[in-house]
Amino acid sequence: MTDIEQLLTRVAEQARNLRPWGWPSLPQPVDTAALERAEAALGFPLPPLLAALYLRIGDGGFGPSYGLLPLLDSPPSGEPAAVAQYLANREHSLKNPDWPWPEDVLPISHWGCGMYACVDCRSPRATVLLYEPNADRADDAWYLDAPDLTDWLHAWLDGTGWYEEANDGMDLAPWSDFRIRTAPAQAL
Repeated sequence: MTDIEQLLTRVAEQARNLRPWGWPSLPQPVDTAALERAEAALGFPLPPLLAALYLRIGDGGFGPSYGLLPLLDSPPSGEPAAVAQYLANREHSLKNPDWPWPEDVLPISHWGCGMYACVDCRSPRATVLLYEPNADRADDAWYLDAPDLTDWLHAWLDGTGWYEEANDGMDLAPWSDFRIRTAPAQAL
């Protein structure tokens, strides 16, 4: 069994043992057609591990804090699904250029108070970022949560994430690519 298969097995076991916040039960996984619709709406593919989570474990509701957002359909709590949240954030960027939302950065989990865990779908490693909009400036709102989605999931499973009470005060590094990824395209 590969490391990814072992990780998916651990996530599936943990997901079955949790009652998702705001959900009566763990949602069923999405089908391939739903994944394709989501990727078409986003305009970019999901990293393979993220796609596998939705296709094999469930359509959100598991993971740290409030769990993964559903991909396309809003959860019972009424919060937008990942695709809708991404599209709304990108639309907001057009109206408020001081707070740009980077292309291909998909919010996957809500932390409360407007904070999101996001996956950089352009990154070969599927870097996980923390968006903290309670900062004074957009440049101070983005942090590196985990170098990749695998590490982020392990931190949740092992209880070693920054959000764990035992890790109170753990500092996250700023996301150094924020301005590069939000800079307007230069004219040739």
